Amino acid sequence: MTKPFHLKPLQELSQSKLEDATRELGRLVAHEQEGAKKLEILQNYRAEYEARFRDALDEGIGMEAFRNYSAFMTRIDQAISIQQAQVEQSRRNTTAGRQTWMHQRNRSKAFDALHERHVNAENRREARSEQNLSDERATRKAWQASTQEEEDS
Repeated sequence: MTKPFHLKPLQELSQSKLEDATRELGRLVAHEQEGAKKLEILQNYRAEYEARFRDALDEGIGMEAFRNYSAFMTRIDQAISIQQAQVEQSRRNTTAGRQTWMHQRNRSKAFDALHERHVNAENRREARSEQNLSDERATRKAWQASTQEEEDS
């Protein structure tokens, strides 16, 4: 009879935590990518707005329009700074999530290795037990055959 793997609950818990960490890492990566896309959109918008501003300057604009362009450029730059900070925080979160995932993966692999060793040991034990039974039967047969030969003689 095969002995149960006593660490099975811990192995299952570790696998569950690995699945959770995988989902969380996916969420973090998606959030980071979304933030990077927003940053790129803001930067592109700023470049377009700056080009329009330069064109307007070349054509000559009034003081009020100049202040409006300048104020809006300042707000875009602030939005870009905020988004850059959010992207950096998101990258740090993704890095931490990746480390958590790697830790959980290594832990899960360790339990899987222990389970595999347990199964291999049980298989070897069963094979030895079967071999012992087979040897015992063969010995009994040989003994019975020799006993029968002695009785027949």
